[in-house]
Amino acid sequence: MRNATLLVVVGRAAKPADLEPLSEIARDKNLHLSVLVLGAMPPIPVYTYGIGEFGSYAFPEGWQDEVDRANAVFQETRDRIAQYLTVQGASADVNVLSGEAATLPDAVARRALTCDLVVFGDDLRAEEYLFNELVRATLFQAPAGVMLNALNARKAFQPETVFVAWKAGLPAARAIREALPLLRAAKSVVVAVIDPVATRLRDGENPGTDVAEWLSHQGCKVTVEQYPSGGDEIGTVMRKRAAESGADLLVMGAYDHSRWREVVFGGTTQTMVNQRETAVLLCH
Repeated sequence: MRNATLLVVVGRAAKPADLEPLSEIARDKNLHLSVLVLGAMPPIPVYTYGIGEFGSYAFPEGWQDEVDRANAVFQETRDRIAQYLTVQGASADVNVLSGEAATLPDAVARRALTCDLVVFGDDLRAEEYLFNELVRATLFQAPAGVMLNALNARKAFQPETVFVAWKAGLPAARAIREALPLLRAAKSVVVAVIDPVATRLRDGENPGTDVAEWLSHQGCKVTVEQYPSGGDEIGTVMRKRAAESGADLLVMGAYDHSRWREVVFGGTTQTMVNQRETAVLLCH
């Protein structure tokens, strides 16, 4: 991963030290860090709108003060991070993106259109619904991959071992392409197929070997593993097997099923988004 632009999205509670793993790599790999300090503003109370033809607007006492305090916190966080990255000598721009919660996911996805990778900070998980919407919007509306739980995993951006969860289809193939710079630099790449269906029209006659051949030609050091789930949830199996292999990063396709099915019934993608221990790179 060299000469790339990373969109780093953090919340108002983010600390400059949270970006330490990225600032070091940014200097070494000529990366540009485009940092967004993100947060939802206090909504305008419904009863402030006028009623009828001669209605008038009336903002409740204290609402503007609450907005001003929120803006001050955003700006303070932005200034601290900008100063830290300047001292670290990293190429970066730091901006505040705030507004109504419903507008933020689309705004982040638009910014991601011209970035190579999107990294979400763990502090954004404090607002669970917003965090999930940010991840979904970016995956579906932008071409960049999404990396989660990476700021607390120092090796995620320069992994020695990468666990690739392979399932024949566009999401997984795009995730591998997105991760190619990391896979080429890794000492070991484990291509994992869980509950493979060894037919020509599904996972191939020897599942995983076609991907391994392609990655080997790309200069990756690849092994193929086929695992049974044993009836356990696939996301849980993936995390367990990735930990057993000593992986620093897990790469997988996201939303192989529809997003609404994942939201309502759960699924592998939602499991991986919700967990906080394993650094994961997702692509749709």
